[in-house]
Amino acid sequence: MKRIVVLGAAESGVGAAILAQKEGFDVFVSDMSAIKDHYKAMLDSHGIEWEEGHHSEDKILNANEVIKSPGIPKEAPMIQKVMARNIPVISEIEFAGRYTDARMICITGSNGKTTTTSLIYHIMEKAGYDVGLAGNIGHSLALQVAEAPHAWYVIELSSFQLDNMYDFHADIAVLLNITPDHLDRYEFKFENYADAKMRITQNQVKADAFIYWNDDPVIQHELTKTAVGATLYPFGLEKSDALKGYITDGEYVLTAPTRLEMKQEELSLTGKHNMYNSLAAGLATHLAGVAPEVIRQGLSDFPGVEHRLEKVCRLHGVQYINDSKATNVDACWYALESMTTPTILIVGGKDKGNDYSTLTDLVKEKCKALVYLGADNTKLHQAFDSLGLPVRDTHSMKDCVAACNELAAEGDTVLLSPCCASFDLFKNMEDRGEQFKQLVRQS
Repeated sequence: MKRIVVLGAAESGVGAAILAQKEGFDVFVSDMSAIKDHYKAMLDSHGIEWEEGHHSEDKILNANEVIKSPGIPKEAPMIQKVMARNIPVISEIEFAGRYTDARMICITGSNGKTTTTSLIYHIMEKAGYDVGLAGNIGHSLALQVAEAPHAWYVIELSSFQLDNMYDFHADIAVLLNITPDHLDRYEFKFENYADAKMRITQNQVKADAFIYWNDDPVIQHELTKTAVGATLYPFGLEKSDALKGYITDGEYVLTAPTRLEMKQEELSLTGKHNMYNSLAAGLATHLAGVAPEVIRQGLSDFPGVEHRLEKVCRLHGVQYINDSKATNVDACWYALESMTTPTILIVGGKDKGNDYSTLTDLVKEKCKALVYLGADNTKLHQAFDSLGLPVRDTHSMKDCVAACNELAAEGDTVLLSPCCASFDLFKNMEDRGEQFKQLVRQS
């Protein structure tokens, strides 16, 4: 019996373990951190052996294959030992793909992928498709394949997941953009990160679709290096015969596989970045065979994504917006670009090698004050203090919200769009957003 070892026992790892057991493997799960109780219960109910708080080399290095959580870097000591033994290391998505013939719509990009993935899923569900939501959001793909299989999956993929995918094949691949992010995981080399994003096109053939933002210079450069076998479906904001989707003169237009038009004002998502997301989602669902009238309806009634430009409430004439999902500079740029009132911007967290200089002009144009929120705000002071805006230095969400309340006046917007990962002060970006919403509503 072949042995599968799963490193990391959260959503993806536990799902992979359950699928591996179903497929007849000898399975062992190991996590250096504490495993959440409900994941322990899932493993126990299937009789799968697990450990937490350490890695037992004798139980790991005898594996035929290792399934690695995307959160574990390849530099981790145990991964290095596994690789030294020439034991293949794969992702949960790669493993799950071996045991399903479902059609796959896969979405990646530095920004907008959760919104676009959720929008595609919303439209597919509205059309009555048998569809599952997986990857960075939704339930583990492996668990769904094992216990609740679907005919279609809509999968949000991070660069970390793509790193350990080799034979997996996307029927419809969506690449929204490539901007600097997670450079600490890529030797601080942008080209390494960009190459990882392009892996979404691997194994595609002519019958498949590759949907991408035509105006992204990094994608255009990558296309000169990467042989993409799929049929290309570029989109953009300026009308062009080369584009398969565009928005111009207030009209939303798709030209493939058939023509689809609707008024831009009917789109539920606003802001320039969401135009791109809506075009990508429209093309993906149109190519998946969804009827045009259903696509129009889905694009117009989509409720949005939690922690992404989420309007929390209006207090004393001040609008509070939770954009905790903005964990890189470009995500914050798009959020700021959409602001129409004087803004108090909350930034900070675990820096990932960020260059904040691209925000300078927008901060000067849109912001009336800055609130830094992080364990160490030194780099933020260096980047923004010279702009001469009022600044508050905070190290907890409670102090942050209090500072915002002090700085804001009627007609202003308080925007939590941190640019950074959340792990210095919070469990994750969801925890950061939930604390923000709770404290704002209590204030």
